[in-house]
Amino acid sequence: MIRRESSIRRNIDWVTVSIVLLLMFIGWMNIISATSNIELLDWLDWSGKSGKQLMWIVICSVIGFFIINIESEFFIRTSVLQYVLTILLLIAVVIVGKKIGGARSWFDLGGFSFQPSEFAKPTTALMLAWYLSRDATKWRSVKVRFVSFLLISFPAGLILLQPDAGTVLVFAGFVFVLYREGLSGNVLIVGFAGLLLSIATILIGVSSFHYPYFGVRSGIGLFWILWLIGGVLTLYLMKEIAVPRKRKGIAVWGVISLFAGLLMSVGLHTGMEKVLKPHQKERIHVLFGIDVNNPDADYNIRHAKAAIGSGGLAGKGWMHGPMTAYSFVPEQETDFIFCTVGEEWGFLGSAFVIFLFTLLLLRILVIAERQRSKFTRIYAYGVTSILFMHLLVNVGMVLGLAPVIGIPLPFFSYGGSSLLGFTFLIAVLIRLDGERLSVLR
Repeated sequence: MIRRESSIRRNIDWVTVSIVLLLMFIGWMNIISATSNIELLDWLDWSGKSGKQLMWIVICSVIGFFIINIESEFFIRTSVLQYVLTILLLIAVVIVGKKIGGARSWFDLGGFSFQPSEFAKPTTALMLAWYLSRDATKWRSVKVRFVSFLLISFPAGLILLQPDAGTVLVFAGFVFVLYREGLSGNVLIVGFAGLLLSIATILIGVSSFHYPYFGVRSGIGLFWILWLIGGVLTLYLMKEIAVPRKRKGIAVWGVISLFAGLLMSVGLHTGMEKVLKPHQKERIHVLFGIDVNNPDADYNIRHAKAAIGSGGLAGKGWMHGPMTAYSFVPEQETDFIFCTVGEEWGFLGSAFVIFLFTLLLLRILVIAERQRSKFTRIYAYGVTSILFMHLLVNVGMVLGLAPVIGIPLPFFSYGGSSLLGFTFLIAVLIRLDGERLSVLR
């Protein structure tokens, strides 16, 4: 139970608040540079992107202030309602949403565009925290595991229908929350093995022999031969090493893993050939250095790397980056905002931004582990997972280490919906943490 205090502001984590405000300010400075002409500073023009972003920063600061002054019990009791409303919005946007950039992810409300998926992340974190923090839930229960995965996968599946693959990847980060609450580390190992198998399928399957019985030009050849040999050897080693009474069980799981891997690889290749659009397939091939017929397929990555590399150690200075000024990098104020940092502030500026994000993530982990409330701890880990996945995918994409998918850099990229979503995410955590000393159990 929670003992009400006359003032919660004394317990506000000002370190976290300060880091977030600093990231907002630095992001706004880079948006000015990415959207303004060198000769004319129009950053106070409310019709321009920099002026609109400043307006959203002010609005989000005010909203964050009000959230911090709302009783934390409100967010706990309305977690289910917020989650359900978000699900309804995700369904509605797939049906009647505005199509922008090939994805039906937005509601057009006059001069304002609203993206429900940005709010699906914090509401899913709240819902997961509510469900897993109840006394009746036991992680070892199959039902609890199934429901937890369902709570995450349902909004992710709706977002995939838009389609918005970048946001879906963020939902995959909730596995770290489940791991903290008792999910076996074997799941992470299996996930890593699946990632390696996926990469091998993409790299080797393209140039392998072809097997007609799968209905597609599935790469088998050398890859399948090596996979089968490796599976047989693995089973043999298991049989020789394992104690007699466990050999049978290990052998069974080994066979299951072998065929599951084969099925996954065939499914991935089928998806690459039959499901993905040509430009999406090209982006994946470019990422792994596979030749494509379209010479412009790697345009974004090529110019992003050039912009970052040209910054050198200390950068060219604010508003003095030629590639930024003349918009050589597409979407340089949103998904590729980190290119502006690299070109104008160089390695030192880029390292400082990464340091701030790392400091923010570590601070939230500290907040999570000092909680008496299980709800707040789980939610804090959800916040960490969301921010970490955004940082990992966005920066990785700009550096050519991840496919080019639309995903903003938190508190940095241009956009009202994303800034509102991240502000809500952090403000709720700040409020919940503010009552940590009042929680008796």
